Amino acid sequence: MEALLFLFPQFNYMAPKEEAYFKMFGPQHSQAPKMKDDFSRQKDKERKSRLSLFLTKSGSHENVSPHKKTNTPPSNISPEAALQWSDSFEELLKHSDGVESFSQFLRTEFSEENIEFWLACEEYKTIDSETKLLSKAKYIYTVYIESEAPKEVNIDYNTKMAIQKVLAKPTMSCFEAAQIKIYSLMKKDSFPRFLNSDIYLGLTRKKGPGANMFRRRSRSCVFNDRGEATNEPLAW
Repeated sequence: MEALLFLFPQFNYMAPKEEAYFKMFGPQHSQAPKMKDDFSRQKDKERKSRLSLFLTKSGSHENVSPHKKTNTPPSNISPEAALQWSDSFEELLKHSDGVESFSQFLRTEFSEENIEFWLACEEYKTIDSETKLLSKAKYIYTVYIESEAPKEVNIDYNTKMAIQKVLAKPTMSCFEAAQIKIYSLMKKDSFPRFLNSDIYLGLTRKKGPGANMFRRRSRSCVFNDRGEATNEPLAW
C-alpha cells in the first residue's frame, strides 16, 4: 500500500500531493519549490532591469548624461578648476565636469540615483510642451519615485503621494519638494565625502589631508663640476 502511495500520490488524501511526490524522489527534489520561488524572484529582477534600461534611454541631461558610466574622471580637468568645486555644492553643479566627477563618486557609494534624479528634474523644468511634460513626469515617477522603482530615491511617503496625485496632470513644480530633499541629502551627506575622496583628491593632485606634496631632498653625496664630492642636498 505504501509503495502505491509513493508511486501515485494523488491517491493519498492525507498528505499534500507535492510533499508525497518529492518525498518519493528523495531530499534533493524537496528543494524544487524553493528553487521555483528563487527563479521567480530572479525573473522579476531581470524584468525591472530591462525596464530601467528601456526607460533610461530617453533620460539624459543637456550637458551630462546621468546614465553615462565611466571608470575614471575626465582627464582634461585642471587642478585649479577642480579646486573651485570645493567652494560650495552649488559651484560644483555649475560645471559639467564637476557633475560627472561627483556622479562617478556616487556610483562608488551605490547612490548615483540621487544625482540622476536631480538632473532629470532640472531637465523636466525646461519642457514647454504639455505632451512631453506628461511623458517626462511619468518617466521620472516610474524610474525614481514609485515603490520598488528601478532607481528609487529616498523620500518620505507623503511626498510620494503628493506626486502621485498630480501625475495625471503634472505641473512644472510637482517634483520640486522631492528634488529639494535629494539636493539637501547630497549637499550635507555626499558632497563632504566627495571632497575627501580619492576621485576628487586625484583631480586636485593632492595625496590626502595633511599629506606632503613634495618629495624630501636627498642628502646623498654628489659631485660638483670639478669632480669634487660635496654634501649639498639634491632637490628632486
